[in-house]
Amino acid sequence: MGVYRIEELARDSEGVVLVPIMGPTLCAGFPSPADDFLEGALELPRWLAPNPPATFAWNISGDSMRGAGIFDRDLAVVDRSLKAVHDSVVVAAVDGQMSIKRFLVEERVARLAFDNPDLPAFAVEEAAEAEIWGVVRFSIRWHIARAGLVR
Repeated sequence: MGVYRIEELARDSEGVVLVPIMGPTLCAGFPSPADDFLEGALELPRWLAPNPPATFAWNISGDSMRGAGIFDRDLAVVDRSLKAVHDSVVVAAVDGQMSIKRFLVEERVARLAFDNPDLPAFAVEEAAEAEIWGVVRFSIRWHIARAGLVR
């Protein structure tokens, strides 16, 4: 995957796509793309979601990824078609629980880490069951108080 300027991406891709917003939040049980777990859809320009069938959005709960700039109540946009590489932020199913983690490969050992120095990393093999579900492409954060958003 190359590095592109926003102008190049916007020019190369036209239209908008609907990205399903999954529920419950990432720290709850394992959701599937079934309609029972959909909480709505987010309309994004195609250049932000180049592979719509593999793209999902999730509400974040907690601050375990604050070092990555992802905070409680942010929205993570996850692409299941991307391959996780060292230092990727990923959504992983760990022992049946969905969570957002930093994927690290250290001395040939894959680890999932919180991006919060108060919480330790653990080796993927330490979990009874672990699967990388997708790679976080970007997150969306409110910069104004949500209480001030009146429709």
